[in-house]
Amino acid sequence: MQMHTMNDLFLHFLKDMYYAEQQYLKALPKFIQAAQSQALSQALSTQAEASRQHVKILETVFQALGARAEGATCEALLGLVKESEDLLKETGGAGAVQDAGLIACVQAVQHYAIARYGTLLAWAVKSGHQQAVALLGQLLEGAKQADQALNQLAQRDVNQAAASAKV
Repeated sequence: MQMHTMNDLFLHFLKDMYYAEQQYLKALPKFIQAAQSQALSQALSTQAEASRQHVKILETVFQALGARAEGATCEALLGLVKESEDLLKETGGAGAVQDAGLIACVQAVQHYAIARYGTLLAWAVKSGHQQAVALLGQLLEGAKQADQALNQLAQRDVNQAAASAKV
């Protein structure tokens, strides 16, 4: 796709995030199953539900723009999922150590979402896409909250348990 206008960029990155959310949804069941702590499993289950809602919100944004909801391959998200899968293989169920690594990987996904949704929100504001502004604001806030929840879980429980783990 040729991108010569702000609207072209906006649609491209919107498609990127639509694809990313769908791919993340596909990967989350593996992460939920791999989580050693019940708290992490629950946090990831909450993220799965949030991602399902994010897909619906993105579809509403496409609709508001008069565009078809479609994804564009997001190599960044595919790389982050592969990194997560590699981590699970390399830690092989190593309890809190695996959970700490999994939190780090999932936070990287959230940081990507924060960056993209923040950019999309700024572009929507500049382009006057008022309905998109409100919806993208919700998505950005959701990604920030997910990151914060993971950070609190890591700091409260998982990182200390991982640091105390014996080889």
